[in-house]
Amino acid sequence: MGTLYVIATPIGNMEDITHRALRVLGEVDVLACEDTRMTRRIFDRYEIERPRTLFSYHEHNEERAGARILGFLADGISVALCSDGGCPGVCDPGYRIIRDCQAAGHAVDVLPGPTAVTTALLASGLSTASFTFKGFPPRKSGQRKRFIEEDGASPHTQIMYESPFRIGKLLADAFEVLGDRQAAVCIELTKKFERVERGYLGDLAAQFADKKVKGEICLVIAGNNPKFLREE
Repeated sequence: MGTLYVIATPIGNMEDITHRALRVLGEVDVLACEDTRMTRRIFDRYEIERPRTLFSYHEHNEERAGARILGFLADGISVALCSDGGCPGVCDPGYRIIRDCQAAGHAVDVLPGPTAVTTALLASGLSTASFTFKGFPPRKSGQRKRFIEEDGASPHTQIMYESPFRIGKLLADAFEVLGDRQAAVCIELTKKFERVERGYLGDLAAQFADKKVKGEICLVIAGNNPKFLREE
């Protein structure tokens, strides 16, 4: 039986890929990736020979592509799995095929590497003792507020992804629900125009209210602890 290799790839800076990831990508015969055009850049950059079989595995074809992966594994052919950046399965396709492979008795080998979650956490300057990763919040304000409030009383740092078109609304809702806590808006992590805006939610909400932002965003919000609240 083959092995499913779950490979983390760079979230921006192409130098962040591991030696192990490059070796496995160069050895497997089959690669399933979220966007073949994105993953081809790794092969071109590091002059690695592409696998004989390369196909897409994304949220719109998970069932069909997943069955194809399981077929290869059953024939004893190992398969590598990549998303466009970061770890497959973390707010990207991957969870279902990992679960299905394990249920079918196939080996699953996870290759660690870049992820925006811990990168943003460290860049924020907020507590790393414990944290909760919440993924993407709902688009509607009422649902978004309830989403934020779920962990509002927790001392854990909150981390979530957001679209550049909605970051202002998310900050405003977080300020209303959580109060004036410390937070950090992490933009384009590891990329050329990376920047981190740190401050209190009230100030950040005002700063991003009407601001056009480009790139991927990760928001980090302090947990429920007096030391992270603005003194009145």
